[in-house]
Amino acid sequence: MAGVKSLAKDTAIYGMSSIVGKFLNWCLTPLYTYLLVPEAYGLVVNYYSWIGLMLVLLTYGLETGFFRFANDPAKGKPQTVYSTCMTSLGSTTLLFLGIIFLCFTPLTRALHCEQNPEYLVLVALIICFDVFSALPFAHLRFRQRPLRFAFLKLFNIALTIGLNLFFLVLCPMIAKHAPQWISWFYNPTYGAGYILVSNAIASFILLLTLLPEIFRIHWNFRFDLLKEILRYSFPLLVLGLAGTMNQNLDKLLFPYLFSDQTTAMDQLGIYGANAKIAVVMIMFTQAFRYAYEPFIFAKNKGEDKRSTYALAMKFFIIVDLFIFLAVMFFLDILRYFIDPGYFAGLKVVPVIMLAELFSGIFFNLSLWYKLTDRTSWGVYFSLIGLAIIVTVNIIWVPRFGYIACAWAAFACYLVMMVLSWLIGQHYYPINYNLRSIGKYTVLALLLYGIAFWVHIDHIVLRLGFRTILLGIYLFYLVKHDLPLSEIPGINRFFKPKKQSL
Repeated sequence: MAGVKSLAKDTAIYGMSSIVGKFLNWCLTPLYTYLLVPEAYGLVVNYYSWIGLMLVLLTYGLETGFFRFANDPAKGKPQTVYSTCMTSLGSTTLLFLGIIFLCFTPLTRALHCEQNPEYLVLVALIICFDVFSALPFAHLRFRQRPLRFAFLKLFNIALTIGLNLFFLVLCPMIAKHAPQWISWFYNPTYGAGYILVSNAIASFILLLTLLPEIFRIHWNFRFDLLKEILRYSFPLLVLGLAGTMNQNLDKLLFPYLFSDQTTAMDQLGIYGANAKIAVVMIMFTQAFRYAYEPFIFAKNKGEDKRSTYALAMKFFIIVDLFIFLAVMFFLDILRYFIDPGYFAGLKVVPVIMLAELFSGIFFNLSLWYKLTDRTSWGVYFSLIGLAIIVTVNIIWVPRFGYIACAWAAFACYLVMMVLSWLIGQHYYPINYNLRSIGKYTVLALLLYGIAFWVHIDHIVLRLGFRTILLGIYLFYLVKHDLPLSEIPGINRFFKPKKQSL
């Protein structure tokens, strides 16, 4: 029991640090959209999509491989595993840097930064610093140092935010009144470049704080061990790449689907900014994942918890539908999260949110191939989703613009969700309460339709009407599945009904 409690505590610390970090990063979006034109913000969206992809490629599943082999005494001492993984990671990262500088000019053209070639340098440095940091963070988790892990993660985010505020807010104010103070390092026209500068500095400082973990290595490289780790990690690399591509491919392809790069980056900026409004659903899915995955794998042998899994799925969908309604009903307020210059893209928000709902359901369904050791199915589903995204983007983005990106994500996760459910019911059947889930889905869609069919000009009255609609959803939930007497903190005000004999 003590082990389970420790697991729960550590999971909460790791999970909350990640979620809080995502939330704080999310809070930078208003700053970017209010200070940058869509074209400049589009460059940022494109560059960070490349960064996300390269981080997966250059870590090539070694974090999970390290955990797997460090916990197996038959494979050698944990320090030997760590040393071998770090040596491999360092070598491939240096090779990556070498390729960057050998192909510097073609890459600046490919990334549309011929006018600012240093952007490529900054992107490469961010990637390298973050790759070098990956295994030391994994080592902290292996050593069961969750507090240090969380502190360093949040410190990095706080530093990034602080540097962004310094370069994008404080420096322009100083430049207006006392330019001589900062003219030696600050260029008022550099704009979006300072986002990359801030990230590069923060990532470098983070790497410095991790040096104690790096220098814990007693160098003992084993090539035979590395081959085993790579064999184990390769499927994880494929799965990670496919998942990352599903999330970022539309943003990577976008600039290459237009002849006019100004138009492309302008549209990408609008799309990327509005997609951030839907991040609240992604954060909920992330929080659920941190709690759910350890739970399903911590089950006792021979114990069948399929009814529990079915119940967890039901409440996940209920909460996600509530989040969808809340965001859409109060979009008149939430839209000011971004600059009015980006409002043209608000039409993508409901589509993206439904796509994220399907993605979350797909994650819940994925437990069947994890519990039955058929993880190759996860790769197949991701590759199918990737094919859908590529096809829809290439065919429809040049004609319809960024709205096609949203519908591509919608189609991708819908197909992945349906396929996983159909095949999963064959290998690991779970009796999901489709009738109850269907009722909540129909109710949510009905309320959503009413909210936008009933036209109310006055914003206060409109928001009041939609609040009543949201209250109807909550009333239905309390009435059928979540009595107030069962909610912690509230239940003390409600006495459960006495059972008659």
